Amino acid sequence: MRQIVETIEADVQSRPSAIEFEMAYQARIAIDRIKFAIKHADQFGKPCDAMREAGMQLLDALQRLESLDRRFQARSGIAAPRMNGDSREGTPNAGRGCQ
Repeated sequence: MRQIVETIEADVQSRPSAIEFEMAYQARIAIDRIKFAIKHADQFGKPCDAMREAGMQLLDALQRLESLDRRFQARSGIAAPRMNGDSREGTPNAGRGCQ
Protein backbone atom coordinates (compact mmCIF):
# COMPACT_ATOMS: atom_id res chain seq x y z
CA MET A 1 0.00 0.00 0.00
CA ARG A 2 2.80 2.41 0.92
CA GLN A 3 4.54 1.75 -2.39
CA ILE A 4 1.38 2.67 -4.30
CA VAL A 5 1.05 5.93 -2.33
CA GLU A 6 4.74 6.75 -2.93
CA THR A 7 4.33 6.11 -6.66
CA ILE A 8 1.28 8.38 -6.84
CA GLU A 9 3.02 11.11 -4.82
CA ALA A 10 6.10 10.93 -7.05
CA ASP A 11 3.92 11.27 -10.15
CA VAL A 12 2.06 14.25 -8.68
CA GLN A 13 5.33 15.98 -7.72
CA SER A 14 6.80 15.43 -11.20
CA ARG A 15 3.88 17.28 -12.84
CA PRO A 16 3.67 21.08 -12.95
CA SER A 17 1.32 22.79 -10.52
CA ALA A 18 -1.50 25.12 -11.52
CA ILE A 19 0.68 28.17 -10.83
CA GLU A 20 3.39 26.74 -13.10
CA PHE A 21 0.84 26.34 -15.89
CA GLU A 22 -0.23 29.96 -15.37
CA MET A 23 3.38 31.15 -15.44
CA ALA A 24 4.00 29.16 -18.63
CA TYR A 25 0.92 30.77 -20.20
CA GLN A 26 2.14 34.25 -19.23
CA ALA A 27 5.62 33.42 -20.60
CA ARG A 28 4.01 32.41 -23.92
CA ILE A 29 2.21 35.76 -24.07
CA ALA A 30 5.48 37.58 -23.34
CA ILE A 31 7.25 35.55 -26.05
CA ASP A 32 4.64 36.56 -28.63
CA ARG A 33 4.83 40.22 -27.63
CA ILE A 34 8.64 40.29 -27.71
CA LYS A 35 8.62 38.70 -31.17
CA PHE A 36 6.16 41.38 -32.29
CA ALA A 37 8.38 44.14 -30.83
CA ILE A 38 11.51 42.76 -32.51
CA LYS A 39 9.74 42.46 -35.86
CA HIS A 40 8.40 46.01 -35.71
CA ALA A 41 11.67 47.48 -34.45
CA ASP A 42 13.43 45.89 -37.43
CA GLN A 43 10.77 47.02 -39.85
CA PHE A 44 10.08 50.57 -38.65
CA GLY A 45 12.93 51.59 -36.33
CA LYS A 46 15.87 53.77 -37.28
CA PRO A 47 18.93 51.60 -37.94
CA CYS A 48 21.21 52.87 -35.16
CA ASP A 49 23.32 51.45 -32.34
CA ALA A 50 20.65 52.22 -29.73
CA MET A 51 17.99 50.30 -31.68
CA ARG A 52 20.44 47.47 -32.28
CA GLU A 53 21.16 47.25 -28.54
CA ALA A 54 17.44 47.33 -27.72
CA GLY A 55 16.89 44.54 -30.24
CA MET A 56 19.68 42.48 -28.71
CA GLN A 57 18.15 42.94 -25.24
CA LEU A 58 14.77 41.83 -26.57
CA LEU A 59 16.35 38.85 -28.30
CA ASP A 60 18.09 37.85 -25.05
CA ALA A 61 14.81 38.07 -23.14
CA LEU A 62 13.09 36.07 -25.86
CA GLN A 63 15.70 33.31 -25.75
CA ARG A 64 15.46 33.10 -21.96
CA LEU A 65 11.68 32.80 -22.06
CA GLU A 66 11.82 30.21 -24.85
CA SER A 67 14.31 28.18 -22.82
CA LEU A 68 11.99 28.35 -19.82
CA ASP A 69 9.07 27.33 -22.03
CA ARG A 70 10.99 24.32 -23.40
CA ARG A 71 11.81 23.18 -19.85
CA PHE A 72 8.15 23.51 -18.88
CA GLN A 73 7.06 21.60 -21.98
CA ALA A 74 9.50 18.79 -21.18
CA ARG A 75 8.40 18.64 -17.54
CA SER A 76 4.71 18.64 -18.36
CA GLY A 77 5.07 16.08 -21.15
CA ILE A 78 3.74 18.47 -23.78
CA ALA A 79 5.57 18.39 -27.11
CA ALA A 80 7.41 21.65 -27.74
CA PRO A 81 7.27 23.27 -31.18
CA ARG A 82 10.50 23.28 -33.17
CA MET A 83 12.42 26.54 -33.24
CA ASN A 84 13.41 27.98 -36.61
CA GLY A 85 16.71 29.46 -35.42
CA ASP A 86 15.67 33.01 -36.36
CA SER A 87 18.28 35.51 -35.23
CA ARG A 88 18.80 39.26 -35.51
CA GLU A 89 22.55 38.97 -35.99
CA GLY A 90 22.19 38.81 -39.77
CA THR A 91 20.24 42.07 -39.89
CA PRO A 92 21.58 44.20 -42.79
CA ASN A 93 21.42 47.44 -40.74
CA ALA A 94 23.38 46.07 -37.76
CA GLY A 95 26.23 48.31 -36.69
CA ARG A 96 25.10 51.43 -38.55
CA GLY A 97 24.90 54.69 -36.70
CA CYS A 98 21.65 56.66 -36.26
CA GLN A 99 20.74 58.61 -39.36
